[in-house]
Amino acid sequence: MAATLLHSLALSARQEEQQESAISDFQYYSYVPSMAAAIIFVILFGASTGWHMWQMIKTKTWFLIPFLIGGFLETIGYIGRAVSNTEAPDYTLGPYIIQSIFLLVAPALFAASIYMMLGRIVVMLDAQRALFIRVSWLTKIFVCGDVLSFLMQASGGGLQASGNVDTINTGESVVVGGLFVQIIFFGLFVISASIFHVRVSRMPTQRCYDLPFWKPQMYALYAVSIAIFVRSIVRVVEFLQGYSGFIITHEAFLYVFDAVVMWGAMIKMNWIHPGQVAEELRTQRSRRGVNRREEADKDGVRMDYVPV
Repeated sequence: MAATLLHSLALSARQEEQQESAISDFQYYSYVPSMAAAIIFVILFGASTGWHMWQMIKTKTWFLIPFLIGGFLETIGYIGRAVSNTEAPDYTLGPYIIQSIFLLVAPALFAASIYMMLGRIVVMLDAQRALFIRVSWLTKIFVCGDVLSFLMQASGGGLQASGNVDTINTGESVVVGGLFVQIIFFGLFVISASIFHVRVSRMPTQRCYDLPFWKPQMYALYAVSIAIFVRSIVRVVEFLQGYSGFIITHEAFLYVFDAVVMWGAMIKMNWIHPGQVAEELRTQRSRRGVNRREEADKDGVRMDYVPV
């Protein structure tokens, strides 16, 4: 009896030692984060985000607010990496969490605006028939999937920062699940956009001829979508490899397949901004309002009672 008790206590003590050893072996970084690279991308993302803010206010493209917030998160995330560089090798949790979570979830915010952008292009072209689902459902379905992905990645990133081995592993699984959700929904979105593009090209509406800028807008949408898709795949592989994997232990992967790719997506949207789409939709709404007033005047109806 006593021998069994002693054996149990020894086993328990050994397990606690192993867990403590695993926690102590946990490293924030497997390298010293590059100050130069972090500062370069703070400047690049900051400049693009500032440009987006000016464009959004000027053109009233409020559906790009998530995109703008994503730009801010990218900028702050690389500030976090710069701060971590100054702390090496005695890193603190705050900057690590900021760079880890903000850089992880920012593309999900980019995706939300891209989903809404397609719906607006469809309405602008009066081409709802080219979709296989209603345009209102198109936006709702993909934005809901994006919100789910965002929440999973954010919560998983938070769990990973706990310092507890079991919680870290759970957080890693949640993040991978969130990234898979993002990849699945984005894949379906690109397929939906491509089907719409093919159909409306074969049977164009009159507005397709009147508003030729819709094609560059679609190509910009594809470019951003592919960028997010590629980045998400690399991130999935990174998390599946674990904290000792090749990708996470080499900083170059973060900058090549995340920083450069996401900044390229932001610049693409700067260069081919959907402000024209927003302006055309406002013009169409104004034109419909004028037509309703003219019809009401012909019928002798007071405009006070005409729904708008």
